[in-house]
Amino acid sequence: MDIPKVEPAKRTHGIAYAIRDIIVLAEQVAKTGKKMLYLNIGDPNPYGHKTPQQIIDAVYKAMLDNHNGYSPSSGIKIALEAIEEDARRKSINNIVDTFITTGASEAIEICLTALLNPGENVLIPEPGYPLYSAIQSKLELVANAYYLDESNGWQPDVDHIKKIINDKTRAIVLINPNNPTGAVFSQEILNEIVEISLKYNLVVFADEIYDKLLFDNAKHISIASLSQDLPCITFSGLSKNYIAPGFRIGWGVVSGPSSKLEDYVDAINKILRARLCANHPIQYAIPVALLGDQQHLAEINAKLKKRRDIVLEKINKIEGINVVEPHGAFYAFPSIDVADDSHFAMELMKETGVVVVPGSGFGQKPGTHHFRIVILPPEEVLAEAFDLISEFYYHYKGQYL
Repeated sequence: MDIPKVEPAKRTHGIAYAIRDIIVLAEQVAKTGKKMLYLNIGDPNPYGHKTPQQIIDAVYKAMLDNHNGYSPSSGIKIALEAIEEDARRKSINNIVDTFITTGASEAIEICLTALLNPGENVLIPEPGYPLYSAIQSKLELVANAYYLDESNGWQPDVDHIKKIINDKTRAIVLINPNNPTGAVFSQEILNEIVEISLKYNLVVFADEIYDKLLFDNAKHISIASLSQDLPCITFSGLSKNYIAPGFRIGWGVVSGPSSKLEDYVDAINKILRARLCANHPIQYAIPVALLGDQQHLAEINAKLKKRRDIVLEKINKIEGINVVEPHGAFYAFPSIDVADDSHFAMELMKETGVVVVPGSGFGQKPGTHHFRIVILPPEEVLAEAFDLISEFYYHYKGQYL
């Protein structure tokens, strides 16, 4: 007797997450005893970067003080006040609402869910963080991706954005500093996007989770600070700047004209109430993180710059692999002269144990090929990994190109 399968929802068919999906093969390769060099996950902690002690102490104290029940759905008052103070430091002044979530990813999903109906679209960057395309599939939205311009330092391609806006476009996503490229967007480009957003009545989703991880004197500008009239949600959290991704604490700051946003904010809060609250005791880390000692930022940024420089030096010696110099976050997105970057990444892993994420997992212009690496590992690991990449690529070209 045939037993019928339980059919999954069609909305799950398009969900992929290349950063995590590649781990499945990596685990198989590791079982063979091969030494693995992981350049794939944007998690600082496994690479030796530590969560600041005062943040850990704040959570521990909150637990001892029995802040272990539910919190208000939007978050605790002292944490919300700290988030808003941090936003004002970035010149975001017209704040309409603020809320705390289980990581910035939950904030992003809630805000997309509260705004978009099936068949509508949000402008998502390519290359871009795979979370957005996964949510797009879940919400049954129509794909509408705009390109980042590799020839212009991976800045958003404003001309392409203008061409693809249609009557179903409701919002635009900006990831700045950018994952996966490490680009920091210029004020000129941001001003152009403000103009486009106002002209077409688009909500801006400003993913600024890496806004304090900068080098080469790069300056981060929050797009919400450039116009009082811009409907914008600025997302951030503890995971990257404060080296605590496992805390799963993020937030959103809604800014713009309150009369224009009131119904949308109400919809966001309906969803927030329905899922109860973010982790209560960990919310007590937020004011300590944002308003307390920031010394760890100088330390990690100095390390990242040094490790970025090693990557640039190594890549510049490999004919056929090129990279736009990143100035923020902790990624690089080299281009590579191959026919299939997924095949390259898989074969590289099986042969050398070096784990990178193929560019196809982030989206890219047709005919181009890339891979993403993190610049978090110790200097000797990065040097060894790129020596192996160089040697492997030389043989790979002879076999497949």
